[in-house]
Amino acid sequence: MTELCEHSLGEVSDLLGAGEISSLELVEANLRAIDRSEPLVHAYAHVLADEALAAARAADAEMAAGGRRSPLHGLPIGVKDNIYTQGSPSECGSRVMAGFVPDFDASCVARLRAGGAIIIGKTHCHEFAYGVNSPPSRSPWALDRYAGGSSIGSGVAVTSRSSFGALGSDTGGSIRVPASINNLVGMKATYGRVSIHGVVPVAWALDHVGPMTRTVRDNALLLAGMAGHETRDPTSARQPVPDFCAGLEAGVKGLRIGIERNYFFYAGLDAEIRAGVEAVIAHYQKAGAQFIEISLPELDMTQDALFTIVLCEGSSWHRKLIRQHADKYDPATRAMIQLGELLPATQYIAAQQARRVYREALLRAFADAKLDAMLNPTMPVTTVPQDQLNAPRADGFADTTVGSMCHHTFNANLAGLPAMSVPCGITAAGLPYGFQLTGRAFDEATLYRIARAYERDHDWHTRRAEALAGGF
Repeated sequence: MTELCEHSLGEVSDLLGAGEISSLELVEANLRAIDRSEPLVHAYAHVLADEALAAARAADAEMAAGGRRSPLHGLPIGVKDNIYTQGSPSECGSRVMAGFVPDFDASCVARLRAGGAIIIGKTHCHEFAYGVNSPPSRSPWALDRYAGGSSIGSGVAVTSRSSFGALGSDTGGSIRVPASINNLVGMKATYGRVSIHGVVPVAWALDHVGPMTRTVRDNALLLAGMAGHETRDPTSARQPVPDFCAGLEAGVKGLRIGIERNYFFYAGLDAEIRAGVEAVIAHYQKAGAQFIEISLPELDMTQDALFTIVLCEGSSWHRKLIRQHADKYDPATRAMIQLGELLPATQYIAAQQARRVYREALLRAFADAKLDAMLNPTMPVTTVPQDQLNAPRADGFADTTVGSMCHHTFNANLAGLPAMSVPCGITAAGLPYGFQLTGRAFDEATLYRIARAYERDHDWHTRRAEALAGGF
């Protein structure tokens, strides 16, 4: 049999459901992949081998007795280190939280466990999913280059085949950016679709939790397993969770997709990414989708609005911790938190007002043009060498290279609408990139349908990084 880790999450779910493999075999395969890959890529802050093996044996016994709880039962999953896991370290990539072990699961983790999923390990993230410090994780696509933040370890784990799927958090693009860089599917669902209870916040008004996977179906399965209302979370939406896989193969004929070129197809857009995304548009047009050009000048206010909200809300949450443990923060993280305390309340209110103006303009554009989705490059640039992350830029996207990476993503956090990155190309230098779909509130199913219509006719999601091909 092909090494189990080469199968997608959906494929091993089917094999497990048919009784052709066991959960124990899956966990052992993941642990072997971790042993092979971790010396090189460092995806995990903590590998939970003993716990995962015990959970796999229990899952096998339960399924042998005829009780399979969900399509995720018995499947090992990685979880970002800022997401609480009961009885296991949740250190947020920071010395401030070193040794912290929560006594409860984050709501999204509790739902996954209730469905029988197994936590294989905690993945590296930037400090508090906020800092600009670079964790040790490296992508096998380009070991000397940035693997994307802040859900960096989750992206690397899935790419490295050491996890069939992983959870990330996303405040301005932290699921979609590493997904694009690592040739993965990454979904930031509608604000409130997945509870953020038990997730250490960056900015509670913008935070999302979501899945990172190799395929669209994988992603739909994982989102279904973690979504749902949480009474302890005031931001959690009272929305039923649909079967996201039900319409995956429906195609795009008759769908209306918006294109905003002034902001997303700016002159500084990488030429290879531009060509790749234009090819995606042509593919959809041939398949029967209609593209509508729209104008959203309000996009120009989104960067300043988001960064102001992040600085203010982030500083509010850290206010006590940073006074007690200032010396334990990375200097760059500490500087950002302290900067937030200098911003006046009037600036925070102005940012929230700008957010409302943008959201209303976007919703109006969707309604007026009768859009099912919008499409644009996930990132205007590919990844860069680690030592160039904070290099200045002069192309109009952002002040620094790392800032430019989320230029196309943070507007979806402000709007609270679902947005996902889908693989659509690899540059001549061997660097993956993706396109982003943004949808209507609580209509993730349509985004999955559109994404799958592209994925089934292309093989980008099957491509392997050079380090993978060499077996590490």
